[in-house]
Amino acid sequence: MSETTEIDVEGIEQLPLSVFTEKAYLDYSMYVILDRALPHVGDGLKPVQRRIVYAMSELGLSAKAKYKKSARTVGDVLGKFHPHGDSAAYEAMVLMAQNFSYRYPLIDGQGNWGSPDDPKSFAAMRYTESRLTRYSEVLLNELGMGTVEWQPNFDGTLQEPVLLPARLPNILLNGGSGIAVGMATDIPPHNLREVAAAAIRLLESRKSTTEELLEHIQGPDYPTDAEIITPQEEIREIYSSGHGSIRMRALWEKEGGDVVVTALPHQVSGNKILEQVATQMRAKKLPMVDDLRDESDHENPTRLVIVPRSNRVDLEQLMSHLFATTDLERTYRVNMNMIGIDGRPGVKGIHQLLSEWLTYREDTVRRRLQHRLEKVLQRLHILDGLLVAFLNIDEVIAIIREEDKPKPVLMARFNLSDIQAEAVLDLKLRHLAKLEEMKIRGEQEELEAERQKLEQLLGSTRRLHTLIRKEIIADAEKYGDDRRSPIVSRIAAQAIDPASLVPSEPVTVVLSAKGWVRAAKGHDVDPEGLNYKSGDSYLASAPGRSNQPIYFLDSTGRSYTVQTSTLPSARGQGEPLTGRLSPPAGARFVDVVGGDTKQKVLIASDAGYGFIATIGDLASNKKAGKAFLRLSAGAVSISPLPIAEGEGQWVAAASNEGRLLLFPLADLAELTKGKGNKMVSIPSKRVEAREEFMAGLTVLQAEQGVTVVSGKRVLKIKPADLVNYQGERGRRGQKLPRGFQRVDALIAGIS
Repeated sequence: MSETTEIDVEGIEQLPLSVFTEKAYLDYSMYVILDRALPHVGDGLKPVQRRIVYAMSELGLSAKAKYKKSARTVGDVLGKFHPHGDSAAYEAMVLMAQNFSYRYPLIDGQGNWGSPDDPKSFAAMRYTESRLTRYSEVLLNELGMGTVEWQPNFDGTLQEPVLLPARLPNILLNGGSGIAVGMATDIPPHNLREVAAAAIRLLESRKSTTEELLEHIQGPDYPTDAEIITPQEEIREIYSSGHGSIRMRALWEKEGGDVVVTALPHQVSGNKILEQVATQMRAKKLPMVDDLRDESDHENPTRLVIVPRSNRVDLEQLMSHLFATTDLERTYRVNMNMIGIDGRPGVKGIHQLLSEWLTYREDTVRRRLQHRLEKVLQRLHILDGLLVAFLNIDEVIAIIREEDKPKPVLMARFNLSDIQAEAVLDLKLRHLAKLEEMKIRGEQEELEAERQKLEQLLGSTRRLHTLIRKEIIADAEKYGDDRRSPIVSRIAAQAIDPASLVPSEPVTVVLSAKGWVRAAKGHDVDPEGLNYKSGDSYLASAPGRSNQPIYFLDSTGRSYTVQTSTLPSARGQGEPLTGRLSPPAGARFVDVVGGDTKQKVLIASDAGYGFIATIGDLASNKKAGKAFLRLSAGAVSISPLPIAEGEGQWVAAASNEGRLLLFPLADLAELTKGKGNKMVSIPSKRVEAREEFMAGLTVLQAEQGVTVVSGKRVLKIKPADLVNYQGERGRRGQKLPRGFQRVDALIAGIS
């Protein structure tokens, strides 16, 4: 028998699973948000970036140092500060070294660090070498001056800075992107000189508005020469709200009749552009382009050549099409989400962002000055003790020689502090020279002047702001450069209508009884004489043009649209329409219509209802089509009849039982869809049973006769005799002569 063991749960915390999972997920979420994905407004860095830069500074990899293997840096970062994957750390390091990814790179790389065509094509970290750039001094120069808080590393054996003491708002200069739990960030890069000018404006007047700050910041400044074409109103809205989108467009120029693209939008690959254009060329969507070349080299990093088919090609229209259909024009999301100085994530407008950074900078400078003041006061204190010792040098030497413990004796005799006494005892013999007293007094005077200056700075906010202003100006002059991404006003790009790219040729679209379709060149085609699949036969055909759409009707009254240029050739047996369209279950295609979209047609069902529409009303952009003609139970649609221009036209309608009715065409309503007006009175039950229905329908011009077909018999009714059949719309009509009790068709005119 098995024995049950009781578990002692005393001292073990017990929680419901729902409470535990919620707390665990929230903890994880906050970790991802605060310690991984979002940059801090203070130094503009994520933790992994901050640790990489700090580790490199600890390795002595300044801009003046020799390069060291990147694997050395990554090893230090992982082993000391960031216990995560080496590939993730190295990728973060690579990103900070790519001058096409970062506006102001923090790392100076040697070796293969990727290319704009393939940013992830960088060599392994064992092959590349790196050091910090001059710009990284903005983040590191004040690190050892008591400016920031320090925290234990992951195992508690080392200290690392919580933030870096950024002398400029790096959060705006290099931007950043990241995805956290439930939030993301996309901060575009900016020009250093513009941001510095805006920061100074806000420093001088905290009441400056966003509009006033934007007098200095024109907009984002990406590490590419491509144009920013976002309207100024939208840019202002982005900086007010902290989110929106920026649109960039490639630069191009005309060179000997060819188009040469010289700059691409940020992070757009030239190879991808070539692939996108080539795809359109293969699909015959760019017949005006003859060739495509990539002539990029070391001197011309971006040089894509597009060769038009002839000098008659409108290059502006061509490029507008390419801007609309390829990555030559690209939109970038802006979401200025970051961790604020209060430690909380949030989306910030430009005013709030710079205000928080200036608060951080002011606190950093104040801490730096306070730290230096403490050092000065400490040194002055020591110098006071040394001066006392020099003035009484013989007595000091005697005490040191005679006393076993000279320190407390010195402290008591000359009223020295512990630190001062220790400094006196640490004096070397060579410092006992007579000139040393003069040096001490000189150093005292210098330090006293510095102390007064530091106390004045710390005691006056105005003086402190003046110092910060001077430092920002100095850094802007040292590290700043001209704007790279010009902001220009451009008209919106527009893709060329595919129909305009297709040559306008006469075609005849043929529909078979089983719903197979094909297009034959020309209008003089015998559709019934074409070859059909076994068990299939001709159903309908319609003339059209290759650059026009073609329309189909099914047995339920739905209409569908297909581009004629995409239909298979009539040399084969075509393809089933069900492969392109999705008619309702049980429906079959019954007719095909082509022609000018403005052409008026008479739409009717054999239940005796109809209306006037245009061919364009048949259009549908869905595979399932649209409900166009509402059919009564048992009714079948009749092929649309074209209506010529002019007045005084008549509608001639005949039932299969030999009744003919003429009424004015103007009596019918013009609709875009529906059932229509009653043209001929036929009982619905007889239509549903297919006992009686409208068998013939045509439109007559004024003073035009009609031909009635009944089997092999033909009745030609002259215009004068048609008066006997005229009546109001919706009547039964008059009986035709004997022998025409079964009407098969009506034909306008008498031949």
